[in-house]
Parts: sequence; C-alpha cells; structure tokens
Amino acid sequence: MKKPSVLLFFLAAGIILFECFLSAQPELPATELPVLITSCGQSPGATMLKVIFMRIKIDTPAHPYEINPLATAEDLQAKKREGIPYKSLIIVMGASLKGMGAAGISIDDEIKRTENLIAEARKQNMTVIGAHIEGMKRRAQGAAVGDNTDEQSIDAVAPNTDLLIIKREGNQDDRFTIIARDKNIPMIEVEKNLDLIDELGKLFKKS
Repeated sequence: MKKPSVLLFFLAAGIILFECFLSAQPELPATELPVLITSCGQSPGATMLKVIFMRIKIDTPAHPYEINPLATAEDLQAKKREGIPYKSLIIVMGASLKGMGAAGISIDDEIKRTENLIAEARKQNMTVIGAHIEGMKRRAQGAAVGDNTDEQSIDAVAPNTDLLIIKREGNQDDRFTIIARDKNIPMIEVEKNLDLIDELGKLFKKS
C-alpha cells in the first residue's frame, strides 16, 4: 500500500530538482537586429552562418544581417554614426591558415582585431555571440602538428561572449561546456548545422 506514496514522493522530488536545474541556467541575452557576422581566424564558418541566415524568413526592413569577416571596431562606430547601429555581433570561432594567408594577416592580428571589436561592442551595449559550427575539423585535433590557432581563436572569443552557439561534434571534449559553466554564459548546442535555422530563428525573428 505504501509503494504508490513512495513513487509519488520520488516523482515530486525529481520534478523539483529538474525545475531547480532549469532555474540555475543563465538566461538567454537579448538578441536584436541588425546583426553583424564576422570571424576570428578567417575560417569558412562565417560564410556558412550567412547561408543559414539566408534561410531564415526574417520579416524586417532591409539588411537585417551583414557579413564582414574582417570587421573592425571602426566599422561598428561608422554604423552608429549613420544612425543604424548593429544590435548584435556574432563572432565565428576557428582559424584557417589558408584564409588568414589570403587576407595577409596572422592569428595575432585576428586576436587583436577581435579584442577591439568586442570592446567597442560593449561600449555600444551590443549582444556578443560566439559561434563554433565547423566541428572537430576546426579544432586543434584536426589541425596540423604544432598549429594551435583554432584554440587561440576560441580563447579570444568564447569567454568574452553573452551567448555561445556550438555544434555538438566540436564539443566532444566539453571545451565549450566548461567555458560556459565557468563564465556563467548560456550555451545553445546543436546536432547539425541545419538546426541553426531553427535556433537562430527563435533568437532573431522576434526582433
């Protein structure tokens, strides 16, 4: 006769613990348009993200998003002077030696540009989002021997964001989970890049 009571007790306790777990998660930041998409490391990820945005039906005025892989703090300032400031900034993490070589820059140049970009975004109260969507091929495990530029890109961006958007396959070692936990940053993890259409739609279609 006591078994149903015991089961109900554990069920109620489980619900309470689950609700406590949810309440402990950091809240998602405000995400508004227009959004600027850039890169830290000149990997193809920024272009991939632009394609994702093209598939989101955003019912807003023209140019709700823009891609500039080499965006600078001065670009943010210029938009503000024009009276159409960016409201959100997405920085795609992951380095490409080929991409940086074509642009004639080094990872040190990228990190400095990114630091200045984030600093200006903070001055303008923009929401800063870090995205890693190319999986393990854009991590040190997929790089040439001695090349740690991918991890340098992550170090420069991930801990300094308001939100992380991560492809699960690139988080096999919990690299981003640990950063999110230690810095109290909310994180959205997706199984495949097509899932980004839904997740980014939820974040930005309300703008």
